[in-house]
Amino acid sequence: MPHIKNALLRYRIIDKCIRNKHKPFPSKLDLRHTCEEELFGSPEGNHICDSTIEKDLFAMRMEHDAPIKYSKKERGYYYSDENYSLDEIPLSADDIQSIKFAASTLAQFKDAAIFKQFGFALNKIIDRVAVSDNESMKDAENYIQFETGVANSGNEFLTPLLTAIKDQIVVYFDYASFISGKKKRRKVTPLLLKEYRNRWYVITFDHVKEDIITYSLDRTENLELTKEPGTKPTSFDPDVYFKHAVGVTTSKENPSEIILKCDKIAAKYIDSQPFHPSQELIKEGKKRTTFKLYALVTEELIRSLLSYSGEVEVISPESLREELINRAKSMLSVYSVS
Repeated sequence: MPHIKNALLRYRIIDKCIRNKHKPFPSKLDLRHTCEEELFGSPEGNHICDSTIEKDLFAMRMEHDAPIKYSKKERGYYYSDENYSLDEIPLSADDIQSIKFAASTLAQFKDAAIFKQFGFALNKIIDRVAVSDNESMKDAENYIQFETGVANSGNEFLTPLLTAIKDQIVVYFDYASFISGKKKRRKVTPLLLKEYRNRWYVITFDHVKEDIITYSLDRTENLELTKEPGTKPTSFDPDVYFKHAVGVTTSKENPSEIILKCDKIAAKYIDSQPFHPSQELIKEGKKRTTFKLYALVTEELIRSLLSYSGEVEVISPESLREELINRAKSMLSVYSVS
């Protein structure tokens, strides 16, 4: 898929500002505020910085021969050629297709509160570039279908949790145990929101356990934000914290070197969709292919391996191999004929 050129949208907004005869000579601040309002619904946003506008103006001059000049007297920008318009330079077919693809993808998340801000921008993008008429948009579902997840309870907490993370404040919520179902009040400082397989999780510093703990939003209730300053461990770095993880589960254990032997069909799937970024192909034989990865042995990894049944054999570590053997025996006992 071609890279989505978001800058093209700003170029056209800047072009419209400079050609506006009712408000000539827009300043850099005027251009930034207009781009914020057109794309994000408010001129007071922080999505676009001054340096971005400067780069856009330079790119418009270099890539589109825009005759942009700066008037010291008027303290704003203008076109030395009054007849110039960026509208005369259409988007390429690749640009239009990329934007249509992005619009379809973002539309899946329109019902989640944290993504509602994009709904406004999405409508603006579609209006600005006129990617297609209504009839062709209706036909799009006949050609492409995206994976959609069932809406989970707890997604309404995404926005307040994001606020708590940015402001580094303490929050309280009731959390139900996955095993007993009993609820307990938690006091945490949210550190990170993370999605895994259509479920949202919040990684926190738990003030009672004095440790970094992950909580699932679908088991969270009665969220309460406070004004109490939170505690963020100085050592917490999301990239480092999840470096060896498969899914959202981490541990203080050291990661393991995991060797897998897979049959030919499973190997193709595993090669195209690795269990972990560290995965590498060690040997490709006539019947079986060997992979190696360096990761934590987590429940998510175990379940992923089990999904391949007898098509994948764990060679090492021995502890993981034994765990899979025990689970296979348990499965056999369920399906055994008396």
